[in-house]
Parts: sequence; structure tokens; C-alpha cells
Amino acid sequence: MQVEHRVTVAASAARVFSIYREVERWHEWDPDTKSATLDGPFEVGSRGTLTPTKGHAVPMIVTELKPDKCFTVESKIPLFKMVFEHELETSEQGTDVIHRVTFSGLLSFVLGPMLSKQLNLGLPVTLGRLKALAESHGAA
Repeated sequence: MQVEHRVTVAASAARVFSIYREVERWHEWDPDTKSATLDGPFEVGSRGTLTPTKGHAVPMIVTELKPDKCFTVESKIPLFKMVFEHELETSEQGTDVIHRVTFSGLLSFVLGPMLSKQLNLGLPVTLGRLKALAESHGAA
């Protein structure tokens, strides 16, 4: 099961990626994230936690990272795995930002439909806030 949303941002991929690098600030542009932390640098293999606004903290690990191109984090609980992919593609208008979430495991049949509904409502808001932040002049 998979959910995907995208937005075009009038900013460089490097600008968007600089926002991604600040894991402890994800909650500022992702209203479904209460907090996020990494126990090391923003690189493949780093582990941390992701706490949604509704629910308990779950472990996460960075499984892929290509600066200014993409990064992926995975969160696993018994019998369920969520993979969060973030892709950046340069376009004539700036950067196409794609967020994709994939569910797998035995519990995906139970949790997937509920989470898909929440993500289809939440991801457009998240991408809109990320777009606004990336395009703002005062942002670092």
C-alpha cells in the first residue's frame, strides 16, 4: 500500500534539502509530526525517533540519502513497516518535491487504510508548509 503527493517549489533542491537536514525542526512544517530526532548526523544508518501528533514514538533509521536529491527513512514496529521517501527533481519552475509513504507487513491490511486516509489529508498540508518555508526570503 502506498500514498504519494507532490508539489512544485520555487526554490532550489539544495534549499529544500537544507530544510530536510534539520530533523529536529520537521515539526515546524509537518503538522503530523510532534517531534523527530536523530542520534547522529543526517546520513545513511543514523537512527532516531519519530513521534506523530497522534500516537507513540516509533524508531526510525535513514536508509537512503543523496544530498539535494532524496532521502528515505524507515519506521518499524512488530508486523508493520512504514517507508517515507522524499524525492527532489529539478524542473523549469524550481523543484518538484515528492513525498511517498509505503506500508508493508501483516498489520498493513489493518493499519494501512486508516493511515492512508490520514496521509492523503495530511501530506498536501505538509507539502504546502514545506513549500512556503523553502520559498520564504527570511529562511536560512
